[in-house]
Amino acid sequence: MVITVDKLSDAPLYLQLRDSVIAGIAAGELRPGDALPSVRSLAENLGINLHTVNKAYATLRDEGYVIMLGRRGAYVADTPADPAAGMDEAALEAALAKLATEFKASGGTRHAFLAAAERAARNLD
Repeated sequence: MVITVDKLSDAPLYLQLRDSVIAGIAAGELRPGDALPSVRSLAENLGINLHTVNKAYATLRDEGYVIMLGRRGAYVADTPADPAAGMDEAALEAALAKLATEFKASGGTRHAFLAAAERAARNLD
């Protein structure tokens, strides 16, 4: 799995790293127990600050996607047995409502939003 960032994007680099790792997990490219690159090597490969990678890994740890084993590094966490451990339905609805509002404000329609959501959700099964 290749972890990438776009230095020209307005999105903070640590969030881009977070999102890249989560996308790898969702796609099955990263599986429970897989080691993530070391903070130092990832920072060097991407040409970014160590603290940025540390912040991304800490965020992933706090959200339950990654476990940190001290000097041994960061590893993809097991899928939680408790569905409440991940994003709950209320948080999902809030995130979708925010996206729908932004999409509508930019001229999007309900039909186009639902079609895009359906395409995005196809890989869930």
